[in-house]
Amino acid sequence: MAFWAVLIAEMVGDKSLYALASLGLRFRWIVVLLAFTVANAIKMLVAILLGSVTLRIHSHWTYLVSAVAFFVSAIMIWEDEPTETEVAQLRQGRWPRALLLCFSAFFFAEWGDPGQIAAAALVLKSAMPSAIWFGAMLALTLKGAVALTVGLQIRNRLPLQALRFVASGSCCVLGILAIGQSLTA
Repeated sequence: MAFWAVLIAEMVGDKSLYALASLGLRFRWIVVLLAFTVANAIKMLVAILLGSVTLRIHSHWTYLVSAVAFFVSAIMIWEDEPTETEVAQLRQGRWPRALLLCFSAFFFAEWGDPGQIAAAALVLKSAMPSAIWFGAMLALTLKGAVALTVGLQIRNRLPLQALRFVASGSCCVLGILAIGQSLTA
């Protein structure tokens, strides 16, 4: 039940799909998926442990923190203009920096998102927090794998300069959307 509830909530009401695809354009898919999974495992654990508190955390401040995370990611992607050789090295060897960038983009963005709220609500209704965490993580990992697959298909068809523009631009758009949501929250 947790798997389906979180998967549906994430597919309908979450913007990290776009961040995943954007970061997948730039970094090795395994690094992006690992960072996404670890960041969301921690966030989902917090959501499950806090339960009812997480249901009330949805405020304009969470949107502003998300906006900052997206804008910092956009700047880091834009400023770091690697050559084709450096991209190959980044995808093969310099993964710690990529892992940190991706982890930060996912960890600091979208606290109190629909998936976390769904998991927190399920915890309130059941006495099985570990099963809910596991189901939620399976759903998030599936969502991440699907978004990365799309990102990889795009990466194989576009030049590096276009990829950098798309990845950085996508993060900026997500940051602007988060600011807009903070104004309406």
